[in-house]
Amino acid sequence: MKGHRAPSDKPKSRQKAAKKSAAGVPAIISTTKHSIGKMGVIKSLKTLMTVNQKGGFDCPGCAWPDPDGKRTKFEFCENGAKAVADEAMRKKIGSRFFSKFSISELSLKSDYWLNKQGRLVEPLYKKPNSDFYEKIGWDDAFEIIGKELNSLNNPNDAIFYTSGRTSNEAAFLYQLFVRSYGTNNLPDCSNMCHESSGAGLTETIGIGKGTVTLEDFDNASLVVVMGQNPGTNHPRMLSALESTKKNGGKIIHVNPLPEAGLVRFKHPQDYLKLSFKSTKLADLHLAVKINGDVALMKGIGKYLLGENKKGTYSFDENFISSKTNGFEEYVSSLENTNWEKIIQSSGINRELIEKAGKMFSESKSIIICWAMGLTQHKNGVDNVKETVNLLLMGGNIGRPGAGVCPVRGHSNVQGDRTMGIWEKPKKSFLDSLGKRFDFKPPLEHGYDTVSAIKAMYEGEAKVFIGLGGNFISATPDTDFTAKAIRKTNLSVQISTKLNRSHLVTGKKSLILPCLGRTEIDIVNGQKQFVSVENSMGVVHSSQGNLKPASINLKSEPAIIAGIANKTLKGKNIDWNYLISDYNNIRNAIEDCISGFENYNSRILNPSGFYLPNPPKDSQSFSTSEGKANFSVNEIPDNNNPKGYLTMMTIRSHDQYNTTIYGLDDRYRGIKGNRYVVLMNEKDITELGFTPGQKVKIISDFDGEYRAVEGFTIMTYQIPLGCIATYFPEANPLVPIGHVALKSNTPASKSVFVRFENN
Repeated sequence: MKGHRAPSDKPKSRQKAAKKSAAGVPAIISTTKHSIGKMGVIKSLKTLMTVNQKGGFDCPGCAWPDPDGKRTKFEFCENGAKAVADEAMRKKIGSRFFSKFSISELSLKSDYWLNKQGRLVEPLYKKPNSDFYEKIGWDDAFEIIGKELNSLNNPNDAIFYTSGRTSNEAAFLYQLFVRSYGTNNLPDCSNMCHESSGAGLTETIGIGKGTVTLEDFDNASLVVVMGQNPGTNHPRMLSALESTKKNGGKIIHVNPLPEAGLVRFKHPQDYLKLSFKSTKLADLHLAVKINGDVALMKGIGKYLLGENKKGTYSFDENFISSKTNGFEEYVSSLENTNWEKIIQSSGINRELIEKAGKMFSESKSIIICWAMGLTQHKNGVDNVKETVNLLLMGGNIGRPGAGVCPVRGHSNVQGDRTMGIWEKPKKSFLDSLGKRFDFKPPLEHGYDTVSAIKAMYEGEAKVFIGLGGNFISATPDTDFTAKAIRKTNLSVQISTKLNRSHLVTGKKSLILPCLGRTEIDIVNGQKQFVSVENSMGVVHSSQGNLKPASINLKSEPAIIAGIANKTLKGKNIDWNYLISDYNNIRNAIEDCISGFENYNSRILNPSGFYLPNPPKDSQSFSTSEGKANFSVNEIPDNNNPKGYLTMMTIRSHDQYNTTIYGLDDRYRGIKGNRYVVLMNEKDITELGFTPGQKVKIISDFDGEYRAVEGFTIMTYQIPLGCIATYFPEANPLVPIGHVALKSNTPASKSVFVRFENN
């Protein structure tokens, strides 16, 4: 197999010194340039003044919550503004564009180039054996989908994927249609990111969500940010961390790379107050080896155990005895773990680990935050469970300023799961759904993302429908996934912008363009709104204010209803009634899902409402024995095989998930190129390479050869034996079978690779 090469439109790379602070004037300049360049002055002002405002629309950029009370006039960050401008851009593409470019030609373009082409404005169809998309009417498109679905021998032969930007209303309709059709094949982006969080938290505290609110950051004595780069991926989180520091709290940053956003932060809005000072954030940076987190956390736990025995630190014994199970086994595991193993696996010396432990011992309320740096490992679930251990020791669940905080990326990925987008639904939910709509939902568990790819590859799944997202770029093992998609009879992408998933298709393919979060949605003469759930369990409304990019666009609920009508022929459910007024959808959600009582009245509260969260609300835990569970998690062997390095994939500052806004990574000092590998200078020398040299990166430790070519070596402050590459450019190196235990999440943060001269 030939290695993946960098695209022909790739410019040369340059490297400058990494930044030591985030936001500030550069963020203002970048936001202004990007917004005006894509939307123009008037549209930029109209749009950005209503993003994340009460009565406005929810930013599609991330799931970080908005303040419950008073909000500033600018409740968005640099990357949020880019996401909004990207969706609301003036450029448009339709059938004329696709008559100029074949699918093969477009496949040679970079993700950055594809994204710049504009908004999709009309339905498009690729016929069998054709290399071009052509214009098609909506009714004909729905007819093709319905006919294909009804021709399958079994409903389980179809895959229904969902992106986290989908609204609650669309997600509920989508899963209702899929289950009415007869399958639970509802993989989603959670399977690839925070599925490990859900699995680990459900096992330990009985709920797969975080247990903190935005206000808790004001009251936290210590916030630990693990495997996460909020300055790039969740910039508004920096405001919460700034609040922690200004209220006397401390911050520990655990990550292989130093990140500017955790060094210093300058809130752009402070300039309006004539304040020019920045805030130092992280009090301690622990440059952990890739996948050394369990060892580090065990080291902190072992230190606290020792201090407890000396009488200088006290566990929350009342909480432990009344609210938890498994403490004795956990303590025994700490006693039986030697410091040599902890230091070797974590890559952190004992002095620094004990310094972090002392910060824990001195803190009355602790929050631990994390993202995919913890979840995308083979032992990702154990990583999450180990964070819970540290919090349970001090009773740091369910009290002000304390708890677990998995930070979600997509703006409504948590809401999608709440709405039933899951391949393993609970029977109680299915019973409610069946009773409300008078049908028998399937009980057999469906495919998650990785198993869906394998099913398509084996020819067991023949139709793929994607509600948002960029499946081919987001998933692991790109060649394998591409072959899988190409074996399907029909692939359908419901999208706002052109992406690589439109170019890797089934024998037949449809692109169905939908309204964006920023746009007005009118049904039967009435302006509709939708709702979303943020990272902290708050459900609130979102209503676009821009004229749609085209009269040919349909809303996601309308597209789902159109497919359902052609597929199910009106059986049991009146889809047209449900979408005639989105209040009807919310009434149905209220009937089926706990916590949504009086949905249509409560959603009118400008700040929304909190869903029930037993650990947070009352320190109660819906586990098998009704208590939170300590766990014993083994330190993984993260030694590199001889001749190999451990690779993790990361994102640049100028991207959102798979969407590439630019080729620079301002905070890391990288200019003009994403095909780079960040590497410790000692490793470069020891392996006989030089900075600036182009290499082929090879992943073959599992016995199968995968490679990417044309990557430039750059020196960076990263632990020995570790390298970092950008997502999705390095996704071809992640084996399809390299997944986290229990969650089946792709282990993209720890892949053994080697280099060859390019």
